[in-house]
Parts: sequence; structure tokens; C-alpha cells
Amino acid sequence: MIPLRDVLRSRTQPYIVYAIIALNAIVFIYELGLGPMELSRFFFDFGVVPWKLTTPEAWGVLNPLEQLLPLLTSMFLHGGWLHIIGNLWIFYIFGDNVEDRMGRLPFLMFFLLAGLFSVGLHVLTNWGSKIPTVGASGAIAGIMGAYLVYFPYARIVTFVPILLVVVVTIPAYVFLIVWFLLQFFNGAFAIFGGGAAAEGIAWWAHIGGFLFGVAAAKIFAKPTPRRPGLSPLAKRFFS
Repeated sequence: MIPLRDVLRSRTQPYIVYAIIALNAIVFIYELGLGPMELSRFFFDFGVVPWKLTTPEAWGVLNPLEQLLPLLTSMFLHGGWLHIIGNLWIFYIFGDNVEDRMGRLPFLMFFLLAGLFSVGLHVLTNWGSKIPTVGASGAIAGIMGAYLVYFPYARIVTFVPILLVVVVTIPAYVFLIVWFLLQFFNGAFAIFGGGAAAEGIAWWAHIGGFLFGVAAAKIFAKPTPRRPGLSPLAKRFFS
């Protein structure tokens, strides 16, 4: 399933969403100017490589900045046109309303923490791997988890490529739960079957980010304004 748009309009301009999209685009343009060897080195230096964090051999070679900085920078790197367009399109669809619900600074903090949490689960499930992982998909999965909490009944216009070209409008909770189950089953197969692991997709980063989003969404939400009402003393006389 491919989301085309949601029908829920944001009440404010999502400036943090725009800024994150712009930053990812700028970094991707930089990547396009690198040769194959330079790009591989760039991904190894600034992408998440579980080996750097999990093996004593790496601890003796790398300093803490070289080990920890990629946990942040990896969220702004992408491995190709489909990777960046797919990620940023989904981020644009779901991010504006989540930013509106949280506020700008909490939304930025939430995005970064979701990315860190997703990377942590990826490292745990790919212990010792020397394959770099890049992309904002784990952090974006956190935004999707928060969207499920905030707007479960919002309508998502979705492309479903089954036999015929079908475009349907479905509740957000249907789209997001189906999406999560697909990540989970693919992630489980990557661990126990080995087939999906060869595709280089960080399924468990998606799962970790989404679970963080669901768990932390209410913590980051702006307080809902209370409607004016009678004070407890006034209620004794007028109720």
C-alpha cells in the first residue's frame, strides 16, 4: 500500500517538516556528487554501522564521536532516489498534523528521539554487522506511530497495487496497523529466515521507531485547552 495523501488539514504551517525535508534534500544533492568509492566511505563514516558500537575491535580504533555521531547523521542520508522520495513523501503526509499536535520544538525532539530509538533496535538485531544503514525511515515510523495515536480515524487516500490499479480511502488506523504488521513479519523473517536481510532494509528500525511513536505520542502532545466553565464555588449556587 502506498499513501497518496491524508484528508486532515493542518491548522499551522509545518515549518519543522519543511526544514527536515530541505536538509535531507541538501545532503542527498551532496551525495549525488560523490563517486562510488567516496559514497561508500561517506555511508560507512556517517551511517549506522553496528560493528562500530558492538565489537571491542572497533572500540580500540574509533573515538566516541566516530561511534556516536552516526546515530544522528544517519537519519539525513539516503541510498537512492526511490529511498529519499518514498521516505520524504510519507513524512510530508503524516508529519504536518503531528507537528501541529505537538508544537514545533517538541516535534523536532520527538523526531530525533524516534530515530535514535529505531537505530538502537536495529543495532541490537544486527549485532556486529559492518553494513551501513542510512535513512530517515525509523524516525518517520515514529511519526506514523504518533499519527495513529492522535488521528486514528483520519482518512488516508491509498494506492493498492493488487491486480488492478485501485485507489481507496481508508481510516488511518487500518493503513498504519497493516503497515506495521508488514514491517514486523518482514523483520521476523529477516532474523529467522535470512531472506529479507539480504535486501538491506532495516525492518527493525521501522518497528522500533513506530513503537516509540505510539508509546511517547501522548507525552509530547500539547495540552488540550480546557473550555471555560463555572468554578466549584459557583457550581454550588447555579447547578
